[in-house]
Amino acid sequence: MAKYRLILLRHGEGAWNKENRFCSWVDQKLSSNGIKEAQNCGKHLKALGFEFDLVFTSVLSRSIQTAWLVLQEMGQEWVPMQSSWRLNERHYGALIGLNRAEMALNHGEEQVKIWRRSYDVTPPPITESHPYYEEIYNDRRYKCCDVSHDNLPKAESLKDVLDRLLPYWNEKIVPELKRGKMILISAHGNSSRALLKHVEG
Repeated sequence: MAKYRLILLRHGEGAWNKENRFCSWVDQKLSSNGIKEAQNCGKHLKALGFEFDLVFTSVLSRSIQTAWLVLQEMGQEWVPMQSSWRLNERHYGALIGLNRAEMALNHGEEQVKIWRRSYDVTPPPITESHPYYEEIYNDRRYKCCDVSHDNLPKAESLKDVLDRLLPYWNEKIVPELKRGKMILISAHGNSSRALLKHVEG
């Protein structure tokens, strides 16, 4: 059986992680604790002797910043990096920016759990009146995607995340793995969950 070499990690803590808010596609830098987490991850990977050939990230700063810090700790800053929106965190639609505890009070624990942990249930979509709509959809990083601006998601289930991630996985990442390259993916909780579901069958 062929042996492929892939390290998959979730970004370090961001400010909204601390506040228990749905961050999703709102761009966040790492918190001071998140910076330490990424640096510790790099130290650990270095101690284990990993040498990366290629790094993939989402287009969100916390994913990219985590990869930078990991590579810096490993002395591998020169390793080529590619970023794609297809590795972004799940799009939580109208829930973006809301505190999970407040959501549970307003909608009930069970409904919030369904939105967060079900496979194919999509939360309510984001609308133009949402406080973070303009910040997300006027961002230049989404004007150069491989889909039209109108076809970017407005909310996603975990199934939707897997559906938008798989073309990138199959076309960009898998060929590099098959060439024997050691790959690092710095992604998010839900894009990692979706990819692990696929990889582990």
